[in-house]
Amino acid sequence: MGKMARPRQLGETEAQAMIRNLRISPQKLGLVTATIRGRPVDEALITLTNSRRRIAGDVRKCLQSAIANAENNHELDVDRLVVAEATVGKGLVMKRWRPRARGRVGRIRKPFSHLTIVVRERAKGA
Repeated sequence: MGKMARPRQLGETEAQAMIRNLRISPQKLGLVTATIRGRPVDEALITLTNSRRRIAGDVRKCLQSAIANAENNHELDVDRLVVAEATVGKGLVMKRWRPRARGRVGRIRKPFSHLTIVVRERAKGA
């Protein structure tokens, strides 16, 4: 019985990986993902390895997962993969309070974000 299988939302030459609830603001994560968008995966991995930003390791892990999904689940050629999409979404926001002068409080926002990476296989002639 069970549920019906959902139709595949990606193309036949695409694979994706997601990380949800990363403890970083979407704006900061977007700066890192912009550096790899549209690049071949081997070049993107080198860029993330040499990045000095804290979150680059988690983005690299997500990209490696997308590459593994493409290779193992969809039988795509790893040497021809390109980062087609790297999107960032807003997650929940923890609200914290810090005491300030004269009995007031200062609000501290601790945002989370979601990361989705889609890799696509290039055409054979390209």
